[in-house]
Formats: sequence, C-alpha cells, structure tokens
Amino acid sequence: MKLNTEKEGISYAIFAYIMWGITPIYWKTVQHVSPGEIITQRVFWSFLFMILLIFITKKWNTYVTFVKEITKKPKLFLSLAIAAILISSNWGIFMWAVIEGRIVEASLGQYINPLTSMLIGVIVLKERLTRGQILAFLLAGIGVLILTLHYGVIPWISLSLALTFGFYGLAKKMIKADSTIGLTLETMVLSPIALLYLIYLLSQSKIQFFDSFSTSLLLIGSGIVTALPLLLFTKSAKKVSLSMLGILQYISPTLSLMVGVFLYHEVLTNAHLLAFVFIWLALAVYTYSYNKTASKNEA
Repeated sequence: MKLNTEKEGISYAIFAYIMWGITPIYWKTVQHVSPGEIITQRVFWSFLFMILLIFITKKWNTYVTFVKEITKKPKLFLSLAIAAILISSNWGIFMWAVIEGRIVEASLGQYINPLTSMLIGVIVLKERLTRGQILAFLLAGIGVLILTLHYGVIPWISLSLALTFGFYGLAKKMIKADSTIGLTLETMVLSPIALLYLIYLLSQSKIQFFDSFSTSLLLIGSGIVTALPLLLFTKSAKKVSLSMLGILQYISPTLSLMVGVFLYHEVLTNAHLLAFVFIWLALAVYTYSYNKTASKNEA
C-alpha cells in the first residue's frame, strides 16, 4: 500500500515538474503582450483561481483563520508581503527571459536554486554544511564564474531567479502555511496592486487583454498555469520523500533548457556547456551528500 502511495506521489511530482518545465511555451504565446501586463494578469487570475481551489479543497475556514491571524501579527504580514514580492519578481524575471529569448539562462537559474537555498540556510539560519555540500557549492560557483567571464558581466538572470526563489523559500518558512493557502495569501496581497495597474492601463488605452479572444483566454489561463502544478506538487510532497523530490526537481530546468535550444533555437555556446557540466556535477555531489545524510538520520 505504501509503495502504491509513493508511486502516486512520484506521478504527481513528475507532472508538476513537466508543467513547470514547458511553461516557456505558454509564455511565448503571449509575448505580444507587455511583460508588465502579463505579470499583473497572472497575479490577478491566480488569486481568483486559488480562491476557487480553496473552496474545492474545503480549506476556506483555514484560509479565513490565517487571514485574521495576519491582521493581528505585523511580522507575519511583513513575511507574507516579502514572499509575495519575491515570487512575483521571480515570475516577472522568468517571463521576461522567455520573451527575450534567454530561456537557457533561465534554466541555469533553476538548476542552481537548491544550491542557493543551501547558501541562504548557512548564512541566515546558521545551518552546517557537509563536505559534499561545500564541494557542490564550489563546483556551482565555478560554473557561474565561467559564464561571468564569457559574458563579461555577472549572469544576472540566472542569479536573480535563484536568489529570489531562495529567499522566497526562507520567507515561506516563517509563514508556515501549506502551499495552497500560502499562494492564495501571496496573490491576495498583490491583487489590489495588480488591479490598480490594470485599471491604469485601461484608462490609458494600453491594456492588451481585449486585443483578441485568444489573448483574453491565454491571460486568464495564466492563473491555472500557475496554480495547477503547485497543486500537484503539494499532493506529491505528502507522499514522496524529500530526497526523491530533490532528484525529480531537475526535470523542470532540463525541459526548459531543451525547449530553449531545440524549439526556439537559442544558442548553447561552449561556455554554456562547460558551465552546465560544473552545475550538473555540483547537483550530483549535492544529491549524493543529501541522500547520505538523510539515510543516516533515518537510521
């Protein structure tokens, strides 16, 4: 029975990571819309979809209780606001990278996410690293350095994506809400700002939501594209070990990399390949070290 439960959880996780990995295709279909409008439409429709999801999953009472708690705890509200800003920044940078034909750089950022989270844990939470994790971080650093020397500038897209998501994870630790309620709260905080911006665009006759029926549907669908993989991931997290999820998470950036190179013909230079080799080595060492530590703790 436990084996079947884990298989079901792995299936949910794979579907979630596949959806996240191929989202560049979706954002390419609305690249004629300004990035500012895409991100605000995404926030607004994500909030509406998440509210619907809260009702369907019968978590409305929990959601209302958490909202009441936030109003009484300024520090909790601040953590929520920071989380909302970080995740929306992450979304915005990723979509801009996709639209500008820089999916390869975006996928690199997704690859170094866990290593960035590890570094944040050490600096902020005073967590201790194993020798394997230190080696993994050094290898990843070499990969980033190679790209820095290649471009002549720091690969800000990759690092911005990794850092915003890493600090988002830190903020989420302080909020301590499940993923469904957490994302609903984050989009709730951002929705008034998004709505005001959309009203401004409408008043200036710059809104593109009404350009065509297909554009309207795609922008509305951005809420589903945001929430559905998260829902699948939440279901998988309850059934699958963290070490397994750690391995599966690389499905997403691998697919994004393949989409960028093979579907949109982005250039994968020798510098990119060399950097990715070091990043993949770092991830292999990190995963091995993590699993080894987890096995000792279980024993």
